This record gives sequence, C-alpha cells and structure tokens, in this order.
Amino acid sequence: MAFHEYDAVVVGSGPNGLAAGILLQQSGLRVLILEGKETIGGGMRTAELTEPGFHHDICSAIHPLAAESPFFRQLPLADFGLEWIHPPLPLAHPFDGGTAAVIERSLPRTAARLGPDAAAYQKLFGPLVNNWSRLEGDVLAPLQIPAHPLLLARFGLRALRSAHGVANRFFETPQAKGLFAGMAAHSLLPLTAPATAAIGLVLGTLAHTAGWPIPKGGSQRIADALAAYFQSLGGTIETGQFVRSLSQLPTAKAVLLDLTPRQVLDICGQDLSPLYRGQLRRYRYGAGVFKVDWALNGPAPFSAPECRQAGTVHLGGTLEEITAAEKTMRQSTHPDRPFVLFAQQSLFDPTRAPAGRHTAWAYCHVPHGSTTDMTAAIEGQVERFAPGFRDTIIARHTLNARQMEA
Repeated sequence: MAFHEYDAVVVGSGPNGLAAGILLQQSGLRVLILEGKETIGGGMRTAELTEPGFHHDICSAIHPLAAESPFFRQLPLADFGLEWIHPPLPLAHPFDGGTAAVIERSLPRTAARLGPDAAAYQKLFGPLVNNWSRLEGDVLAPLQIPAHPLLLARFGLRALRSAHGVANRFFETPQAKGLFAGMAAHSLLPLTAPATAAIGLVLGTLAHTAGWPIPKGGSQRIADALAAYFQSLGGTIETGQFVRSLSQLPTAKAVLLDLTPRQVLDICGQDLSPLYRGQLRRYRYGAGVFKVDWALNGPAPFSAPECRQAGTVHLGGTLEEITAAEKTMRQSTHPDRPFVLFAQQSLFDPTRAPAGRHTAWAYCHVPHGSTTDMTAAIEGQVERFAPGFRDTIIARHTLNARQMEA
C-alpha cells in the first residue's frame, strides 16, 4: 500500500462506502477506498458460484432502492456500464392451487386483479404512489426535519403499525393479505412487530414508481459503475487490503468505516470512549439468511403462469403462514416451511447463464448466527409452487448465515 496523505479514507467498498467516497470526491477531497476482498462491492457482487458460465448474485439481486435512490439517480452510472432490466412483472406471489397475486407497474391494473380488495389496495397505495416524488426524500433519509411533514405524518400513521395489523385492517382476501405480507417480510422482523408495515408500504410503492429491476450482468455491475465513476473523479481504490488496525492506514483527516459494530471494535475499539464501546458491544444483530443459488437446465416450472413473468417471486402462501414462519426468528428456531424470496434473473437477462440454461437465487430468514442447512426446506417451498423444480437442478451452492457474514 502506498502511504500517501488523503483527506479521507473509507474502509469497505459496499454501496455505502462507495457512495461516501463519491460524495467526498465530488466535494474536491482526496479519497482512498480500501477493500479487504479482491473484488469490490461487499454483498453487491456476482460470481460463478455453481458451474462455469452461470453468474450468480452473491447477496443482493433485485434493486428497487438502488434504482430509486435519490443519490444514485444523480450519478451518471449508465455512462459507466449500468443497465437496468425490468421484468414484465416486478413481483408474483403464488398460492396453492396454481393461482398467484401479482404487482404490475400500473397501480390500477394491480388493484383490479385483487377483485374485492381493489378499492382497498388503491386506498392504501394510491396516496403513496401519487406523492412519492415528494415523500421519498423524507422516507429514505435519516432522522431530520421533514420537507413535507403532513405527507410524512400520513405515511407514518400506517407505517408504524404491524404488517399483520395493516393486512387484516385493509384487506379481505387471502391473496391481498399474502401479497402485502410477503413485501413486509423483507424486514426480517416478526410481522406482528410495530413498524413492519413500513417495509411493505415502501416496497409496494416502489414497485409502481420505479419497478423492481435487475442490473444487467449482475449486482456486480452496480458496484463496478460506482467504482468507475469514483475513479473518474480522481478517487483511489485498493483491494486485498484487510484492515485490522487504524495504524495500517495512511494519514488522513477523516476515516469512515463501512463496517459492522464488531469490526469497528476490533479495528479501533481502544480509541473510542468507554460509552461508545459499550454501545457497540450491546448492539443486537437481527436475523440472518440461508441462501441457495442454482444452475438449472430450464426455467422454474411454476404452476401459476404469472410467476414466469416476474423477476421476484415470494414463496410463503398466506398471511398466517408467513407470520408463523417469520415469528420463529425471535424464538431462535427454524421453520419447516420458511418464507422464501426467489429471483429468476436469467429469464430476463441472457448474460446470466449459457444458452438454454438458467440461474435461480433464493434465501430464507434464519436466527442470527445460524449454521443450520435450510436447503431441503427452501427447495420444498419452491417445489410446492413449481412442481418438478428439483428435476431442473444441475448444481447448487449454499451459504449459511455465518458464511454469508464472512
């Protein structure tokens, strides 16, 4: 490592580290980003995990918040190779019997598909979709004085409730309730917990305003575009530099750590106040994930035809089933029928797999630090809604919660 003077050193090249580096470099400062791995991006990476030619997203895969990020939208990322692909349907949620609830980009068409719950869906999401351009800055920002307090208050009255409560309050049918539960379950919290409705409201709104797009070529392309733009501004990136102490760093006016509380304690705990050290030690980590990537000889054979048009498929069934599965996280147990988030990028992005072949990506929530193998349970849920799926598997790659952290 060349020890030059920098205005700021950023440790970690995940999306937050890269965004911080860009903002500082745009301000005319000299910035160095250090990454411990040989590839930038953190969880925003893509690799041939199963077989040659099959490109799998290691962590993140579907990116409504990246496409709609007010900060990312200001950046010329398309000039640096980032291209978004929008599947015909952002989301499908199948049920037993070969039916599915779906979200289209069109709010009225989505509502119309929900039959008796059409008016309720419009009532819940219409104000958010119609006002999102004014709301997004307040909803996505850290705590601050809101620019549109009345709009934010109206959002908060529903967002602060539990997802289970909002689903039962607004909807009558299992289809609408399950659809909302699946979106809210991205929170990794029990659906009876306060504020879990917020995740469902935001993700549902984004499906209509920005879609749930896929980066062509994989999530690595987002990291690569951010890094290329950062370097075009004069910033420096060094990979393979695993930082274990601040003493390893070149002199700088500021050091930003895009890391976890445990890593911060390891690197510079002795330099922090006793109060802050105590706060970091008491930090409570949430649930983890168990993830499976598959190389397939054909598309997942979903019974509901709508699922074959969706980039993301939520596999969990009814509101009651999803609520029961997500409740186990707090009990440190593993459900037999987990809520599974499934993505099928290669249906819409032919760069992901060899001709005639496909990839699939899925995970379920598990208790923090879990090493339990959830492969059979996840594949059971896929098979439930796509009979014959196991017959399409050429190879698989798994990551438990501890492996994902590493």
